Amino acid sequence: MLCLGGELQLDSPHEGKEEIMPIMKFLGATVALTIVAVVFSNQINHSSRASILAGATTPASAAGEIKVADRIPAAAIAANSYRLDASQSKFIAHAMAGGLFWFKGHDHLVAVREFTGEARLDPDSLNASSLEITAKSESMVETSSVFTEPQKQIIDKELRDIVLEPAKYPDIVFKSNNVTGQSVGANQYDLKIAGNLTLHGVTRPITIPVKVTVTGAELRAQGEFSIDRRDFKVKATSAFHGLVRVKDKVKFEFDIVGHRT
Repeated sequence: MLCLGGELQLDSPHEGKEEIMPIMKFLGATVALTIVAVVFSNQINHSSRASILAGATTPASAAGEIKVADRIPAAAIAANSYRLDASQSKFIAHAMAGGLFWFKGHDHLVAVREFTGEARLDPDSLNASSLEITAKSESMVETSSVFTEPQKQIIDKELRDIVLEPAKYPDIVFKSNNVTGQSVGANQYDLKIAGNLTLHGVTRPITIPVKVTVTGAELRAQGEFSIDRRDFKVKATSAFHGLVRVKDKVKFEFDIVGHRT
């Protein structure tokens, strides 16, 4: 190939074709690389713009969540839930005497020492309130001051072995299914709590009238209710001592404290 006067001169047809072909291939490869680079650049720019836009919308979403949290404080959501505290509460079964031997005429005051549970109080909708409590039957002990310590030990043994039978029926459970009532003052409510009581393996419906007072983070529930022990197949002992032989009606008195969770 000769270059004369700035013009491309071919020595022969074959020589031109052999040298032009590599040039065309090189130009083709260059164009292809350029196209790929442009497409790849566009994709990067599109992804970057999407990331920037997504990042720009995040604060708005977060701000929306903060506003919702401001309207409904987290503390308010759990403000009506209270965990019952047996150590600060009293739960007494008052069994009136009936046919006792040498302790005839003395009533039993049997305390429930161990129980757990949760109360929920909704001041704006009392029907949404609830109560669940589980007492350990083995924790029930005689507390009346008319009995000596040796006598209390005999009574407690009969309670376990004959009356309550905690090995078979360890839990006494109450679960509410309906709450009605009204506010009677600042943070004070008169309620009727209906639900199912499971005692000695038998479940029966009962209704418990309760006076509830809320002070700060503490709930206090006071009241009393009665059951017929025969409805729950609870025995009045026929053992030799017969110290727990009582009338059919058993009254429960309670003063229960709960702490807001």
